[in-house]
Amino acid sequence: MKKIINDPNQVVQDMIRGMVAAYPSSLKQVPNATVLARKDAPVANKVALISGGGSGHEPAHAGFVGKGMLDAAVLGEVFTSPTPDQVYEAIKAVDSGKGVFLIIKNYTGDVMNFEMAAELAEAEGIQVEAVVVNDDVAVEDSSFTTGRRGIAGTVFVHKIVGAKAEEGASLVELKAIANKVNSNVRSMGMALSPCTVPAAGSPSFELEENEMEIGIGIHGEPGIERKAIASADDIAEEITNKILEDIDYSNEEVAVMVNGLGSTPEMELYIVNAKVHQLLQEKGIKVYKTFVGEYMTSLEMAGCSVTLLKLDDELKGLLDAKSEASAFRI
Repeated sequence: MKKIINDPNQVVQDMIRGMVAAYPSSLKQVPNATVLARKDAPVANKVALISGGGSGHEPAHAGFVGKGMLDAAVLGEVFTSPTPDQVYEAIKAVDSGKGVFLIIKNYTGDVMNFEMAAELAEAEGIQVEAVVVNDDVAVEDSSFTTGRRGIAGTVFVHKIVGAKAEEGASLVELKAIANKVNSNVRSMGMALSPCTVPAAGSPSFELEENEMEIGIGIHGEPGIERKAIASADDIAEEITNKILEDIDYSNEEVAVMVNGLGSTPEMELYIVNAKVHQLLQEKGIKVYKTFVGEYMTSLEMAGCSVTLLKLDDELKGLLDAKSEASAFRI
């Protein structure tokens, strides 16, 4: 294992210190918790927005903390859900009295621990609502979850719900817009190589030199098929068509995200993006905005995912709204 770290068991704490050092005017660590929050949190007269999960998916979720997106991110150990106590500390730290909205990826540990934290907060008089994001079309159930997994489409939920919260929307309104995004966003990924959890010291799965995994999860969960490496165009076509089979985007406007999983050069992501755009154009689907880069990674895994979000005028306005998050500046 070759990694630029100190102690494999302290990578999350070391990363948090580094992020606060990089953005001291906009980020702070919540005392005695692996939680990064907006420097100005709690923000008066605003519903607070929290997401999080296991570390190793950077810039998700800590990179999306900032005005216009998240008020706080709860960072579990690598690929491990944060504890209910950590989530509870985040809720208390950012609640201004208007309530807290949780954005949860659909993994069993995340759902259970965030819901337990919500119960603790509600017992203290803090109003909490939540959405469970399940955008992955690859598999219905996996070793980490019941139902579809939450992957890169979660970033669109962060952005749009964050913009709505910045406008002063209520918990009820945020729940409605989050459900709207979740209903209209779909993703699918693939991998060329595994990744190594620092504390484990060995790859989380194995792929032969000439193999790829289609439909893999962001923790290395199995996908639909393991087969010989194909061209970028063939990969883009297989993933995009699988998404289009799941939801009808005909004659619609969409946002596109081509997301790198940690070790994929931007050159390759843009090659995939070109084919995705061609396929959508051929099907009469108009691309309103495109995002290419690393948004939700899997440590140093090589591979990518494609996300499509069906848009209307409301969602376009919120997607375009200003964001000051370090990894999503608009």
